[in-house]
Parts: sequence; structure tokens; C-alpha cells
Amino acid sequence: MERMSHPDLAILQAEQVGGTLKVDQIRALQHNLSLSPYSAAYRVAILLRFEEANPNAANALLKTLEEPPSRVILVLTAESSERLMPTIVSRCEVLRLRPLPLDVLDQGLQTLWGVPPQKATLIAHLSNGRPGYALSLHNDPDLLVKRSTWLDDQRQLLNASIVERFAYAEDMVKDRESMRGAFAVWLSFWRDVMLCASGTSTPLSNLDRVEEIKNLTSHLDLASVQRTVSTLERTFDLLERNVNPRLTVEVLMLDLPRH
Repeated sequence: MERMSHPDLAILQAEQVGGTLKVDQIRALQHNLSLSPYSAAYRVAILLRFEEANPNAANALLKTLEEPPSRVILVLTAESSERLMPTIVSRCEVLRLRPLPLDVLDQGLQTLWGVPPQKATLIAHLSNGRPGYALSLHNDPDLLVKRSTWLDDQRQLLNASIVERFAYAEDMVKDRESMRGAFAVWLSFWRDVMLCASGTSTPLSNLDRVEEIKNLTSHLDLASVQRTVSTLERTFDLLERNVNPRLTVEVLMLDLPRH
């Protein structure tokens, strides 16, 4: 169970962080849960980051939550219950899990998982104290590679012309999963810029981009940074509601500050 590989344990999540959990995955899970446990007393299904479920997937799970099969335990995780459909929340017992202190997570990654100190500190901050996400970043190096690529792309976009930004948007919308992942990374970065610009002592997430963050705060005022954060949050919301993706991203490209 600790290794997440027990025959009576099912883990369900979007294919990548920031992606979409789809109805076909829910249907497959429901079939799996209809079977008797293999060796344990219960079948357990953990649905990670359920805020990433599209409306069809969330609706498909409602009946199972309302009348789960016997000897089945369902666990849904989400960053916030506010990001889930009210009908989902009303059928669940809500347990609010607080993030670990960053220094505790940092030390745990080093001592329990053998993560090198510099990497442990970075992923502890990137995960904002969430052990599961921190371990995902450690176990899947491709996540950090993609993050670096998306942040490098963003840095170039801040100096790009409108034509270049629109060309990037055209390519971006071809891969919805990657697009959502990029926006999540960009939003984390701009929240750091906002924290730095406001002078707060709150720890930053993107420790490997501190100089870049400080450089932006020296060229942009706090109001401009706050508008960028709001624009990215609005973009996420519009994409969740299936508003025209290309139009949504093009509007974002128009609103990104120039550096």
C-alpha cells in the first residue's frame, strides 16, 4: 500500500499535473470497483487532484459516490473543495489536510527518500508543502524539465512581439494538457513575483528563478503584477468552462506585460 501498488488499490489522476481527468477513466474505475477485493477486506480508490476532472467525469462519479459498491472506499483529493462541483462535495466527508512546513518536508525528502539537499529544498518549495506532489516532482524528472521549458518560453514571450506571441498561442492550444500545465507553472511564478514586489516574508516557490523574479519586480509595479496574476487565474477559469481556447490564450498573450 505504501508503494501504491496493492492489487486492491486503484490510483486515478489526470495524465499530468494540470491536465484533465476524463470520463473514460471514471468508467474504467467503476468497472474495477464492481469486482470483489482480491486480497484485502476493501477495494480502495484514490482520485488525485479531482478538481482536474472535466464536468462529464465528475458527473459520472456522482452515482458511485451516492451508492458506492459494498466493500469499497473512495478518497478524492483536491487543492480546495471550492474547486469541486457542489454535488460532489455534498456526497463526501471533507477532511482538510494542511501542508507540511517547508523545512520539515525538505528534511523528510532528504532523509526518507534520499533526495539531494539542493533538489529537496527546491521541490519542497515548488510543492508548497504537499508531500505527494513533492514526490511526483522527485520521481518524474520530466516534470521539472517541462517546468523549465515553460518558464523559459514565458521569459521569451515577455520580450516578444504580438505576432510572435500569437504564433506561440496557436501552437499552445494544440495540446490542451500541456497548455494547462504551462499556465499552472506561470501562475506559480507570477505569484512569486507578486510576493516579492509586495515585500512579504512569505517563502517563494520558484527558488531557482529568484534573480529573474527580482528583475521583474524592478521593472514592474505591484499593480501590474497583480493584474498578471488575475489574468492567469481568469484564463484558468475560462478554460475550465470550455470557452474558446485559442481566443482565451490570445487574450492572455495581449495582456502579458512587456519586459
